[in-house]
Amino acid sequence: MTGKELSQLFYLNREIEQDKMRLMELENAATSSSARITGLPHGTGLANKTALAADIADLKKEIELKTELCVVEFNRLMRYINGVGDSLMRQILTFRHVNGLNWAQVAAHIGGGNSEDGVRMAHKRFLLKNQK
Repeated sequence: MTGKELSQLFYLNREIEQDKMRLMELENAATSSSARITGLPHGTGLANKTALAADIADLKKEIELKTELCVVEFNRLMRYINGVGDSLMRQILTFRHVNGLNWAQVAAHIGGGNSEDGVRMAHKRFLLKNQK
């Protein structure tokens, strides 16, 4: 598995959070007549409220689909990580790609005198060695 494949869960979660923020904006605009949303055309009347309702429904469905994809991606990632023979590397992979921690946080969670650069380089060497 490549670094890009390992990072998909992190980026998918970020995408879901962005969509949820956008959904909140749309819902606020639908309930408030004075709200302005960036990136949406400004209009008045029933047509605008109907368009907002359709956008809200579409975005909710998109969030639902991405959440389902997130579960699939999580399971795939965990199967891969659980198949790694080295306990330290499983921890590094889990903290980095499942929990979404940065390298300093990964090193701090692992402890044992491991540095940010040390865990990052161990991760890099592991990926280079195990490329398929």
